[in-house]
Amino acid sequence: MSKRRDPAPTQRDFDHEFRAQLAQMTAGLAPTAFTTAWADWAMHLAQSPTKVAALQQEAAARASDTWGFALRALAGAPLPPAEGFEGDADRRFADAAWSQFPFNVYARAYQNAAALMKDTVHDVGGVTDYHAQLLEFAVRMLLDASSPANYLASNPELLALTRAEGGQNLARGIRNWLEDLRRTVDKAAPPGGEAFEVGQSVAVTPGKVVLRNELIELIQYQPTTRQVHAEPVLIVPAWIMKYYILDLSARNSLVKYLVDQGHTVFMISWKNPDEGDRELGMDDYVAKGLFAALDAVTTIVPRQKVHAVGYCIGGTLLAIGAAARARDGDERLASVSMFAAQTDFSEPGELAFFINPSQLALLEATMHKKGVLESRQMAGAFALLRAQDLVWQPMVDNYLKGQRAPLIDLMAWNADGTRMPWRMHSEYLYRLYLDNELATNRFPVNGRLVRLSDIRVPMFVVGTETDHVAPWKSVYKVDNLVRSDDFTFLLTSGGHNAGIVAGPVHPKRHYRIKTRRLADPHLPPEEWMDVATKHAGSWWPAWQSWLAAHSGPPVKPPAIGAAGKGYRVLEDAPGSYVRQR
Repeated sequence: MSKRRDPAPTQRDFDHEFRAQLAQMTAGLAPTAFTTAWADWAMHLAQSPTKVAALQQEAAARASDTWGFALRALAGAPLPPAEGFEGDADRRFADAAWSQFPFNVYARAYQNAAALMKDTVHDVGGVTDYHAQLLEFAVRMLLDASSPANYLASNPELLALTRAEGGQNLARGIRNWLEDLRRTVDKAAPPGGEAFEVGQSVAVTPGKVVLRNELIELIQYQPTTRQVHAEPVLIVPAWIMKYYILDLSARNSLVKYLVDQGHTVFMISWKNPDEGDRELGMDDYVAKGLFAALDAVTTIVPRQKVHAVGYCIGGTLLAIGAAARARDGDERLASVSMFAAQTDFSEPGELAFFINPSQLALLEATMHKKGVLESRQMAGAFALLRAQDLVWQPMVDNYLKGQRAPLIDLMAWNADGTRMPWRMHSEYLYRLYLDNELATNRFPVNGRLVRLSDIRVPMFVVGTETDHVAPWKSVYKVDNLVRSDDFTFLLTSGGHNAGIVAGPVHPKRHYRIKTRRLADPHLPPEEWMDVATKHAGSWWPAWQSWLAAHSGPPVKPPAIGAAGKGYRVLEDAPGSYVRQR
């Protein structure tokens, strides 16, 4: 029996090129994933005559409702389009202008059609959960795009504004569109971004770069207190973002807050990869990133263990590295803190819409051709998850209303994206997201498998309630995987970014927190939510108090760098890598 032969390199290159071209035509979305889901739904719907009959009845009822509503609206009296929808009413049609004919009919017809479409793809027996979710996502994208609120001719608020301003709003909108087009071509910051220059108004906490290699710069921040906690803090941010999300303006800089509370803080600043970095893999990010930084910190601050902190996929990397260090008998970590970071990817949330073999084949081909994944491609995927808020409403505001929302520091940071090397991102998506190797003890570091159960140090894990990137129930799964006898989980209000960047004082935030010991029974997420203690305000002080309680007596601040040991001061913070475009 002959063995299957792998395609020759030229054949693979041709396939990569073909898929890359296909991705350009489909905006990066894999058509096979959606057509497979549609076929699954269509075949099982055909086998569900009761469901079909119910949908036919609902379609007739909603059509009758739309026509009956239209006849009543023709009388001319104001008639709210949400009448009878109660909790299902669309907030986009809440303004009184939508109660006038014919706009109330547009809104009513849209709401009826939207409800019918959602019911059509929901709860069809035999359809896989993933295909059902994918179809619901596709329906949501279609409905977001087709809302009458998005278009001038069908939006009474926009028409009233245009009449009141004599069309000046549209003139401003055209100028806004031309400016956005120019900035996109020039790869420039969004309007107003000039006010948030790195090193001038953001990323301004004083410090020095004490290490630079081909992947990271390590920043050591200057102390502001006469004494500091003995154990230094090493922060590992995600490399899909610039590190200064944790050092934004003074009011919401986590770095400044920690330094002012007497912590010696080190921060990894990742290089923004280019085509020459295409072969950097996950092992490189562990060794040249986390481990290189840990070696530097423990050299500059000798004889002290380190509080390691990871955010987003930086937290995933920290968990991988902590398991590898524990595997090898390295006891330099005092604790591990993880913010909005997943270790079990069996339920990754809405990002799963983009994580399937067909989708990854297209993405991998695009990355293989360029050597990197461009930041705008990743930003586009995140925007699709919240298309109404991140795509359509901004288009209405900027181009039809002619109104620019004032840029804030978090928005300016969000526009300052980074690229991903081909090899690393492929390994990350396939091995972690698709195959879930880390949670199932199949993920290797330097050729040897790691087990998260080897992590025994105290842990502090933070999830955010409305996180669509790392859902908190997925983040919480780490409790099943580690063997820490001092495990604290905190759930804060907010999303993936705004929930973490809360500032030390935030009257509109709240959080729940609970610590468990290894002998305590594991609580499912819903039960944890019921018993965890709820507090008002920002979660930062609670975490800082935990860090302080897990630290030794105060000591004199360490020197900046260690020139005699290979860690001389290279330049002032924020360094060079964070400025790379």
